[in-house]
Amino acid sequence: MLSSIGIPGLILVIALIIFGPSKLPEIGGVFGNTLIEFKKATNDLISNDKEEKTNSEEKNKLVALEKSEKTGN
Repeated sequence: MLSSIGIPGLILVIALIIFGPSKLPEIGGVFGNTLIEFKKATNDLISNDKEEKTNSEEKNKLVALEKSEKTGN
């Protein structure tokens, strides 16, 4: 019987036993908001990393250009 429920179903049954049916929607909403905030934070970290990498590459290009101009003169 338990093998047909699966892990998510088992977690849901345990949560239902522990918290009761009246608290499950509230817990689900809080969990959903937590996932949304985690996704936003992850996306911010990724975009900041890409931005820093782009800025670093631009700085390296400018330094190389300045060096080539100095050696060319």
